[in-house]
Amino acid sequence: MKKQINPSKTTLLHHIQAFSAGERKFENIYESLVRMILGDTKQIKKTFVNGKSLYDYEVLRQGKRHIIGMYEEINSFVSFIKDAAEGGSSKEMAFVLIGEPGNGKTFFVDYLGALYRDFIALPENSRYSFRFKNLDKLGGYGKITTMESQTYEDPMILAMNIFDETSLNIDLLEKWKLQSEQIEKIYKNYRPLGADSYFILNQIKEYIQDDISQLDEFVEIYKVPISESRGTLTGKYAAKDKITSSAVDLLGDESITRLLHISDSSNPYRFDLRRGALARVAGGGIHFADEIFKNKRDLVQIYLGVIQNRTIEMEGYKWPLDTLIVATSNNAEFGRFLEEKEQAPIVDRCRLVYMSHNTNYLLQEKLTRYSIGSQQKTTLTGQKLHIDPNLNAAISVSFILSRMPHHEKLNPVEMMKLSAGEVAGEKSIQTLNEVINELNTDPDITKRFGQKGLGHRNLGRAIQMLLERSETQEGQCMYAGDVFEAIEKVIIDYVQDPNDRNKYLEDLKLARKLHRKNIMTAIFNAYMNEPDAIEKDVLNYVNMIIGIDAKNLGSDKIWTYKDPQAGKLISIKIDETFINSVEERMGLKTYEQKQSYRTTIAKIYGQKMIQDRNYTFMDNNDLVKAVTDVRLKSDIAGAGSLVGALSNRTNEDNQRLYNRMIDTMINKLHYCNTCAQKTIEYFCTQDDAN
Repeated sequence: MKKQINPSKTTLLHHIQAFSAGERKFENIYESLVRMILGDTKQIKKTFVNGKSLYDYEVLRQGKRHIIGMYEEINSFVSFIKDAAEGGSSKEMAFVLIGEPGNGKTFFVDYLGALYRDFIALPENSRYSFRFKNLDKLGGYGKITTMESQTYEDPMILAMNIFDETSLNIDLLEKWKLQSEQIEKIYKNYRPLGADSYFILNQIKEYIQDDISQLDEFVEIYKVPISESRGTLTGKYAAKDKITSSAVDLLGDESITRLLHISDSSNPYRFDLRRGALARVAGGGIHFADEIFKNKRDLVQIYLGVIQNRTIEMEGYKWPLDTLIVATSNNAEFGRFLEEKEQAPIVDRCRLVYMSHNTNYLLQEKLTRYSIGSQQKTTLTGQKLHIDPNLNAAISVSFILSRMPHHEKLNPVEMMKLSAGEVAGEKSIQTLNEVINELNTDPDITKRFGQKGLGHRNLGRAIQMLLERSETQEGQCMYAGDVFEAIEKVIIDYVQDPNDRNKYLEDLKLARKLHRKNIMTAIFNAYMNEPDAIEKDVLNYVNMIIGIDAKNLGSDKIWTYKDPQAGKLISIKIDETFINSVEERMGLKTYEQKQSYRTTIAKIYGQKMIQDRNYTFMDNNDLVKAVTDVRLKSDIAGAGSLVGALSNRTNEDNQRLYNRMIDTMINKLHYCNTCAQKTIEYFCTQDDAN
């Protein structure tokens, strides 16, 4: 049985009364987005990125596949829409993200579109438009009896344009019980009706002889559909080649079908705007122009007109738009576009944001998890495929190092550590800030910080190559040691510039060295039969150097302190032999060098514990390696002896040690039998040791 619609809820008067009561909204696209992102101040946080204080918006970090990083770009976007919502110059501009392929530009826009659709789907945020009905009573429309506003104009736009005189419209709104401050508010978003809506409204007024009480017979209010596939509310236009692309794709065209029914050739309704991508998002929507500068020049000129005038124009007829235009472009296309000097006007109408790759390896691990996939992986024969616990870190570090530029003030590893907010020896975040500021003044965009490097598509290819290896399939494990060969193949096959290729291969060698340090830590933990053995020893060293100068330290060298993580009193015996051994491993020979280092560690401890009580110093590679080496030496007479014991398992004791470590790795450290054996085998070689 067909559901009956309550006529009263589809009238213009009901809509205005619902608006007056606060049940419905009338706002432009920018106001909606500002409310969506900034509406809940509790979801606005402060964060530090490369030494700069920035805002972070929790609403953009929701869902299984949310936006990761992009702090500066997001801050630019929020500032842009806020300025536009307040009537600033941004209202007449497009927001354009420019950067290398595979750095997340399209993902950002798609996520924003999905979030906006969910926001508008909430009943209190629904958008409404109107349709004209009973057109057969007017005559001249053939079998066309209803006509929707082609640009999804808000009913308030109709209400503000019923009469040509503004004063008469205001009088009508007051008669319909709108408050003067509400009328003033809606007139801030005033725009004229589109050509066809205006034309038909005039015909209706002539027919009813300006008796507005009869308007309900011809006007019906309805909720704007939200459809990603139909391109309503959020739509995308991807650049096509010069032959298949046409202005029709954006603006629409004259409809042969309508011409067969409409008798008046001057009726603007003969144009079918919904054939174009712009009209479908014109009622408070987001238009995504993917690779905007790849379009042929006449389409770029159309975009210029739409951005500047916010109207669709066809043969002199105009349809005003309420649309946010977000575009993307890669560096190469944008560079080619700029070479054509006559195209400068559109660049002036764009807020250009140069989007860098993610340079924080901790955030990259989350992005890598996206690429690896959340579902259980299987082999070609349907067996469960295990993922080496070191795989994510190995991939993430390799790709982040490729994005670190060469600079005399900082080496790539120091840059990577500082970008993640970690310790990099004596180097400070201020040094990184200086380097970034210096690089970002270069007119060549590709030489700026984070602009060049291996992107997410290359990361996906590396994982594909790892999966297709026979070793992966037969061993039923994605072993971390094999991924470096896959990344190397991606660099050789897909990076065209020889200078970039050589740089990335050198960066990969660095990543291999860091991977070996991680393996040393894992092996030590396995040997100690404890997942956090090395972490505890690193913290013991830190606590010892803090306690060694404590006033309450007795002759027994026992220091009692309150653990900030557990909140309990803990006693520790200060072992000066252990402290000195660790410091000598780091090349600290003199008393002054040791005291200076201890002061630095104590200062880091004080700063980090304020921000994160669970900070463990495991990001300090030199300290971790030194502690690992000392413990290996003191516990098992050096790493060499452990290598010998694990390599030569002809005697019972060595076999027992090997079996116990394999058991610990599988049951406590999340390895499988394949990657546990391969990791021990790798530890026993000299690969990547230097």
